[in-house]
Amino acid sequence: MKLICYLSNGYPTIEKSIEMSRIYTEAGCDVIEVDFPSRNPYLEGEFIAGRMKSALENCSDYSKYMEGIARIKDENPGTPLLVLAYDNTVEEIGEEAFVRFCLENGLTDMIYVGDNMGLQKRLIDSGLKISCYVQFHMPENEVEAARNSNGFVYLQAKPMTNNIDPNYPTLKDCISHLKSIGIEREIYVGVGIRDEEDIRMARGSGADGVFVGSTILKLHDNTALLTDTIRKLKSAT
Repeated sequence: MKLICYLSNGYPTIEKSIEMSRIYTEAGCDVIEVDFPSRNPYLEGEFIAGRMKSALENCSDYSKYMEGIARIKDENPGTPLLVLAYDNTVEEIGEEAFVRFCLENGLTDMIYVGDNMGLQKRLIDSGLKISCYVQFHMPENEVEAARNSNGFVYLQAKPMTNNIDPNYPTLKDCISHLKSIGIEREIYVGVGIRDEEDIRMARGSGADGVFVGSTILKLHDNTALLTDTIRKLKSAT
């Protein structure tokens, strides 16, 4: 099972993010999720949104973020990247420029955040693979969207409220149902994955990978502890 670690691109600087990517890889991270900081990260919590805001205050030029992501890819050749971008960011960069950057650098797996479904379809038609988020309570429209998507499924690992479909009360039940309706693409789980116990739970449920975010982001000022934590999390996969 893959360990996917989130990297706040540009926080505190783009150069520091590139340096952090090497630490991730050396510690055992399998996949790096790297973002384009959004000027309107409306789905992020205060912690991630604050990092995006600080990044953009330090550098508002998205071409510099592209250069940074390209360097992260070049300097970590054995570690795939997942690019996270909001629709408002893609629109600001320019749709054609964004697609060209992704294709030229082999960055075809993407987490797209936004309601601009026309833009999402055009990104898919251009050759990008767009993930589809499914909440733990398995709403029918999200399950159907996942079935019809061309990218991996991003499944909520834990219910944040008591909103649970009685037909799928556990993560294992959710994953089994997605597979039973014909989804053969990777199912990665995130939201609520914080420690080794959570990762073992996800592994036992049949997940193909786990996203870990704030647990490691909060350790960026302590490289030794960060490295040790990633190694322990990886050992649980």
